[in-house]
Amino acid sequence: MAFTASSTTDEVIHGIDLSGKTAVVTGASGGLGAETARALASCGAAVVLVARNQAKLEQQVEAIKTSTGNNNISFRLMDLADLDSVRKTAASIVQQCPVIDILVNNAGLMACPLARTAQGFESQFGVNHLGHFLFATLLLPALKASSSARVVALTSGAHKMATVDFTDPNWERREYDKWNAYGAAKTANALFARGLNDRHDDITANAVHPGVIMTDLARHLVEADYEFMSMEGMTLKSIEQGAATSVWAATSPELEGRGGLYLEDAHIGQEVDPEEKLLGYFPHALDKASADQLWALSEQLTA
Repeated sequence: MAFTASSTTDEVIHGIDLSGKTAVVTGASGGLGAETARALASCGAAVVLVARNQAKLEQQVEAIKTSTGNNNISFRLMDLADLDSVRKTAASIVQQCPVIDILVNNAGLMACPLARTAQGFESQFGVNHLGHFLFATLLLPALKASSSARVVALTSGAHKMATVDFTDPNWERREYDKWNAYGAAKTANALFARGLNDRHDDITANAVHPGVIMTDLARHLVEADYEFMSMEGMTLKSIEQGAATSVWAATSPELEGRGGLYLEDAHIGQEVDPEEKLLGYFPHALDKASADQLWALSEQLTA
């Protein structure tokens, strides 16, 4: 079935049975993550919600149980800005879930002022990429125990703003630009999906551009940022529409065994030239050499 930018989570997951499957979703205390978790739970999956805020997580767990009738919903606390927290939570999840069928790396920061993670990384690169990189690699034993694991890495059309600067990935020698830092981090998310997919035949990993949705991700934006986004011709999606591509990537039979792709509007995106600002992806987002270089750098930085 063909879906569009206006397709919702319930539409793309209609008819899917996830009974006996286990899913882990980061950034699940609200917004796209919570809706992704709800949709997966509605089809019978056991879902682990991961985020920093315990009160919000507890609220979402109860809301999902009530709306879906699925009581196999739990949560774990994790701060992606602290690799020690990532290690602790990953170990706890693998102990709880020896088999993980779906991992959705959804959490993130967008266009925030310059800040550093606990280990000193620029926060957008550290949270959006390095924290998720370490989390996913630590979950590999459970993912590989599944017969058909899928990993979904949320990227963005903002990857078109910047490539990863391998000479200064943490903005230590350049004047900080919050949008270029965000673009580089979103490029890193797409390259991670390519790199993971290339390295593991038994795991399917894809990058997802959800579209533009007003969630808590936009908490650092100011009026000029909204004017910039408007000038770029971007249109808003609802949360149910924004989470649809993540859910489609995690469950669609059409994507069985098909990885290393850029997905948008619940279909496979196409490579486009730099004149195209809204649709498709720029070549650097899925470049194999860059993916390999980023993988090596990420292994080094996360020890």
